[in-house]
Amino acid sequence: MKKVLSVVGARPQFVKAAMVSRALGATRGIAEVLVHTGQHYDRNMSAVFFRELGVPRPRLNLGIGSAAHGAQTGRMLEALERAMMRERPHRVLVYGDTNSTLAGALAAAKLRIPVAHVEAGLRSFDRSMPEEVNRVAADHVSDLLFAPTSAAVANLRGEGVAARRIMLTGDVMFDAALFYAERAERRSTALARLGLARGHYVLATVHRAGNTDEPRRLAAIFGALARLATECPVLVPVHPRTRAALARAGVRESPGLILVEPVGYLDMVMLEKNARLIATDSGGVQKEAYFHRVPCATLRERTEWVELVRAGWNRLVPPVSAARVHRDLRRMLTDFRRPAAAPGLYGAGDAARRIAAALRAR
Repeated sequence: MKKVLSVVGARPQFVKAAMVSRALGATRGIAEVLVHTGQHYDRNMSAVFFRELGVPRPRLNLGIGSAAHGAQTGRMLEALERAMMRERPHRVLVYGDTNSTLAGALAAAKLRIPVAHVEAGLRSFDRSMPEEVNRVAADHVSDLLFAPTSAAVANLRGEGVAARRIMLTGDVMFDAALFYAERAERRSTALARLGLARGHYVLATVHRAGNTDEPRRLAAIFGALARLATECPVLVPVHPRTRAALARAGVRESPGLILVEPVGYLDMVMLEKNARLIATDSGGVQKEAYFHRVPCATLRERTEWVELVRAGWNRLVPPVSAARVHRDLRRMLTDFRRPAAAPGLYGAGDAARRIAAALRAR
């Protein structure tokens, strides 16, 4: 029996792990140990996701919590090393680009435990983003790299990664979108609860340090959203980091701008599916917008999901000023012409099954 120790810590990883853990549970010869670092730790950021998604309860919750990048990663490294030495897994599985990803990959590599990375090969080519540093480092200490797209494969090959270490699987987030869409329709009451009409609101999310830690960028984004809210309801589920940053920057709530606590996954799916436009700095939300065929404005200079920009579903909107962001968002509301879907862009919806099979075979 092969033991796989899976490391998760943040909302997007819970979604990916929901699909992969389900596939691992259906695969003979594999036992999974799920470890939650506690990077996202409050009810709205963590517990509700496990319950809604049916993710197995973590064997270990390390309870690391918030801290500066170095301190948080260091605490995770120490705690994960102890967990790995105790559990003695055959392989460690990490997801995405968070500090939990980096700590899990480094702890395993130091202990000479093989590492597999789900969502490998993504590149924004912006090393000022902590996420970019995390994903590059995780890729280069992993021996098995599960790439979601052909562009990700090309990035890895361009960095000298051997072809035998790379597997094009498709995207587990696409698996999740297919699996949970109907469940969201049945269970979510988000639209009625928030008084929103299908196709008549903008959904916005802001959490990247490059936006929340820069007062001018944060003010530009929320200034633009406030102006847009005079024309169309704008809903913003507010990440705890963003709420604290808004208070520090003195950004006040505006009429029509609906600021709410983070929502559960099924509510988020419902809100994404029925938005007229999504504005976000989240990589995962960019893809989910496409899965639900909703136009997306990415509040950054670059994106790791370059294929969405090329396909015409995603437009980059750098937050240089409130006037510029408002102008670009308003143009998307009024002038956006939906391009054709790009079949197969993120696989066939069987990425988790392919990952589980590879983990069994290796």
